Amino acid sequence: MIRVGIVGISGFSGKVLLDILLNHREVRVTYVAARSTTGRVDAIWPQFRGRTNLVCEAYDPVVAIAQCDIVFLAMPHTESMAIAGKLLKAGKKVIDLSADYRLKNISVYKKWYHAEHKDPKNLLKAVYGLPELHRPAIKKASLIANPGCYPTAAVLALAPLAAVHGGKIASIAIDAKSGVSGAGRKVAEGFMFCFVNENFKAYRVLDHQHTPEISYYVSKVAGRPLDVTFVPHLLPVDSGIQETIYVHLNARISADQLHALYKKFYKTEPFVRLLEPGRQPELAHVVRTNFCDIGLAVSENKKTLVITSAIDNLVKGASGQAVQNMNIMSGFNESEGLL
Repeated sequence: MIRVGIVGISGFSGKVLLDILLNHREVRVTYVAARSTTGRVDAIWPQFRGRTNLVCEAYDPVVAIAQCDIVFLAMPHTESMAIAGKLLKAGKKVIDLSADYRLKNISVYKKWYHAEHKDPKNLLKAVYGLPELHRPAIKKASLIANPGCYPTAAVLALAPLAAVHGGKIASIAIDAKSGVSGAGRKVAEGFMFCFVNENFKAYRVLDHQHTPEISYYVSKVAGRPLDVTFVPHLLPVDSGIQETIYVHLNARISADQLHALYKKFYKTEPFVRLLEPGRQPELAHVVRTNFCDIGLAVSENKKTLVITSAIDNLVKGASGQAVQNMNIMSGFNESEGLL
């Protein structure tokens, strides 16, 4: 039985993490903390009444080190890098759900997150926790950079094509849409019910912080630099991400070839579901699951591809994927707690 801690229990990702881990047969949640919220977890999140007696404390590294084997950091960006190092030095494994260890270039990190990186030493050691691409490295890792929600859907959608036909890709445009929970639990006018309900809008056009993450990891798979045009939108729903990705090629590929490529690439993956030709993902089919559904279409001239993907931004896009990474790191069944 592994002892697990969650730092950031008061946020949506922390809540979903606890919900999954309370049903996990191989772990026991022994420590929960937050930045400014303290008290019984079932008072912070009444959904946990009758399920746990855990009490949220102000974060204390001494207590976390004494009580945990693995610590999930479900904190805002720029905060995890201030505490991960001490946990790692004490021999603890860390799974960070923020962006602090995803981008290997500290100049790029500073540009997009407007902060100096405080832990460049551990940044170099961090493994990007996308199991479908990095499972062997995840098994050996002590620090996991859990991918962002938009990048998870985008990279999974593009990886097979980039890996085999990366040299044929002329351009990539990603039209992404997310539920409101992707913005976290903060109170802001733009996320209030009366501003979101019966509404739909683009935001941070060509300026979203997930852009360099998507570009970097798709380029890494392709073996050459690939720029992406990324535009996110806010849906009037609680959870879920739907991405429609337009790829222009400089050579032809048939629908049958494309489908065969994706089927082979993901044939052993427990959480990627390739849909039959002619079918497209729907949010309702992935919300509250750790699945990524992918659909494919090819234009008549066989040079324009439309790849669609759908995930739950809080599960496969955050907490579910974090647990999937923990399972791999710990030698558990990868689906434990998730199916």
